[in-house]
Amino acid sequence: MVNEQTEAGATEPVRIVSRRMVQPPSEEAVVDIHLKPWDLRLITIDYIQKGILLPKPLTGGVVDTLAFSFARALAGRFYPLAGRLTVEHHADETITVLLRCTGDGAEFIHAVAPDVTVEDIVASVFTPSVVRDFYPLNHVLGADAAIKSLPVLSAQVTELHDGIFIGLSMNHCVGDGTTFWEFFNTWSEISRGGAKNDDLGDISFNSKPTPRPVLALQEWFVDDAIPVQIRLPYSKLQQVLRRFERPTVKECFFTFCAASLRKLKARANNEMAGTATATISSLQALLAHVWLALSRARRLPPQHETSYSMFIGCRGRVKGIPQGYLGNAVVFGKTSSTIGEILNKGLGWTAWQLNRSVASFDETTMKEWLDCWIREPDFEYMGNLSSGGAAMMTGSSPRFDVFGNDFGWGKPVAVRSGPGDKMDGKATVFEGPERGGSMSLEVCIAPDALARLVADKEFMETVSMPM
Repeated sequence: MVNEQTEAGATEPVRIVSRRMVQPPSEEAVVDIHLKPWDLRLITIDYIQKGILLPKPLTGGVVDTLAFSFARALAGRFYPLAGRLTVEHHADETITVLLRCTGDGAEFIHAVAPDVTVEDIVASVFTPSVVRDFYPLNHVLGADAAIKSLPVLSAQVTELHDGIFIGLSMNHCVGDGTTFWEFFNTWSEISRGGAKNDDLGDISFNSKPTPRPVLALQEWFVDDAIPVQIRLPYSKLQQVLRRFERPTVKECFFTFCAASLRKLKARANNEMAGTATATISSLQALLAHVWLALSRARRLPPQHETSYSMFIGCRGRVKGIPQGYLGNAVVFGKTSSTIGEILNKGLGWTAWQLNRSVASFDETTMKEWLDCWIREPDFEYMGNLSSGGAAMMTGSSPRFDVFGNDFGWGKPVAVRSGPGDKMDGKATVFEGPERGGSMSLEVCIAPDALARLVADKEFMETVSMPM
């Protein structure tokens, strides 16, 4: 661990104590990983930012222990996350973006917030603004890492009055939610002593041996139809970026117990009995329930168009993705309707639209998209997704292991996300704290609509209130 710096005079309630660049204990050769369309299209959005709230350890010295285990987690299959994004310029006025596995390190930040308590964060459905200060690299876009030589992974450990918050920020163009949470799981496993320190190349989030897939990252793609090196038709990376004014939004965190989700799922399927040809899932029923509630809360005219965009995971859906693949493997699925249709046709019909959007994904369509993207690259922008306050978008997954992240002194109390990509209509889904099927949603919308949402009896009666 090198380059430790101490800062003073930072504004409370969160004060940065130190920063260090943590390097993995490895002597790997420098390898270039050329990014694929799945990765490159996400280079214009914010870092993935998720974190967990933990109880206070009974003993001191936990920050240095976490820094040590963080470095160990970067070894082996996660070694690329200690690298840097690099831009290569070509004579034909094109550029190539790649991840150079240099081992330069990931950032580790120690912060303190002595006046912030666990209760301050979890006692209300409203997310306090202090949570955004628990994260590094706020509002940094993926391309900024290449332009400014920033780390692609950064962790912040914030000591609270009676707890610890661990916030992690990862460049979205080097990995998706699966990569993010597998790293988090590996880090916590090493910290609590559950992984073998002498065999870091075989560490995985589920303790099963996996290969070191650095070369597989750059050589695999569907039927080898995509070239290893993708050239973007720009003379410099800055031309890809589009800065925009971030919307004014507020956040709420809602948890839905397993019993509540079973009722929503049964209701949605009963409403579509005899019409739907596939079972509506608990997640689809929940997202439809939220879409309905937001359509009421926004008070838009019935003829106004609304849409729902979801990340659809390709692992398990696309042949040939190797075990341990660290890059992005997600596509956007989108369904559109009018406010009037959503409100008049109800939960079952709305959930069925989401079900059909997921079911429409197939490998042939994806291959066609990939071929088109190579010829005419397009990029995701948060401004495009917001659609004037009428859209919804969901990221993450309730399948990611959040509450298994015990770092050695107790399981998480809660999970929260950072300020990245907070658009009007963003709903981030997590597994719930109750084992056996609960889910949580962090919902981000305009302040006036949020006030109406939390006053919506039909919606709130399905929510488990904070302790």
